[in-house]
Amino acid sequence: MEVTKAICVLKGTGAVTGSIHLKAGEGGHSTIIMGEIYGLTPGKHGLHVHTFGDISKGCGSTGPHFNPCNETHGAPQDKKRHVGDLGNIEADENGTARFEIVDRLLRLAGKHAIIGRTMVVNDKEDDLGKGTDEESRETGNHGPGVAWGIIGVDEDPK
Repeated sequence: MEVTKAICVLKGTGAVTGSIHLKAGEGGHSTIIMGEIYGLTPGKHGLHVHTFGDISKGCGSTGPHFNPCNETHGAPQDKKRHVGDLGNIEADENGTARFEIVDRLLRLAGKHAIIGRTMVVNDKEDDLGKGTDEESRETGNHGPGVAWGIIGVDEDPK
């Protein structure tokens, strides 16, 4: 079965909830990520795919950012970055983030597929690996996760 659509239902600390829909782009050379997340503090929040689909200890059991090519942390447009680095989303004054991202590295099928991994929304803005400390090159200094969910196959025909 070729996976062309996925969904991630997010729950987290406090009242943070939402959903993210993923769809394979034209020719399978990109992935379109569309989401709505509620209950965030206004401002920017890091968004990442983490290695493990284990949420038994919340965000603490999801492992590091998905990084099958052993790169340093970076921005979505950077040539070298973790596959799971999706940059920042921005919540409005009501705490709602609505976004659409087209990413060139995420895949729903194949060798580096993200199905079964975890999507995490972070408390703070991701510095995209541009900071001066070691943590910037690993995580982007984005703070703890505030919402997370396992990415699963979406067979909804819509």
